[in-house]
Amino acid sequence: MSTATTRKLSLSDISDLRAYEREREDFRTHVIALKKRRRVGVGPHLTFVFENRDTIRFQIQEMARVEKLITDEAIEAELRAYNPLIPEPGQVSATLFIELTSDELLREWLPKLVGIETRCVLRLADGTEVRCAVDPAHESQLTRDDITASVHYVHWDLAPEQVEGFAAGGATLVVDHPAYPHETPLSGDNVAELLADLRG
Repeated sequence: MSTATTRKLSLSDISDLRAYEREREDFRTHVIALKKRRRVGVGPHLTFVFENRDTIRFQIQEMARVEKLITDEAIEAELRAYNPLIPEPGQVSATLFIELTSDELLREWLPKLVGIETRCVLRLADGTEVRCAVDPAHESQLTRDDITASVHYVHWDLAPEQVEGFAAGGATLVVDHPAYPHETPLSGDNVAELLADLRG
């Protein structure tokens, strides 16, 4: 049975570089398909990718591969940074990407979207709204008064009755920032993936 402690990755879960090369093609194919089911676009510029143990393991493995991280200390630093993004039961977690394709759009939107990481809501079918929270360590690194970052890490904590409401009727992902009022209903694939996170 999964628990909050066993969900987190440990050093033994991260393959060394040679072992990872042997599994990388199959694991990458798996994670690409997984992320497709866990990706939600909201409006023209925001994409949420809901994270789980596999997506975060892939992130750490790829960073270790690119940066040639071979010491336990280096991998443990990555685990400390990324383990908080693996949701515990009753929780869903996402990386929020602000996707802007030109310098002009960056200059226009990053100042407009200050505070975006606090304005993300899961609205259940019965109208209940669950507002996201921001990991304190990431908030201190990413939040500024005059311009926002293009990547944020957010999570939602659902009470047991809210999890059952989510299971029964799904949800809509809402951004209620004054400069960016958009929403997207979660697909059946999204709901199935997130229920696995919520129910552990």
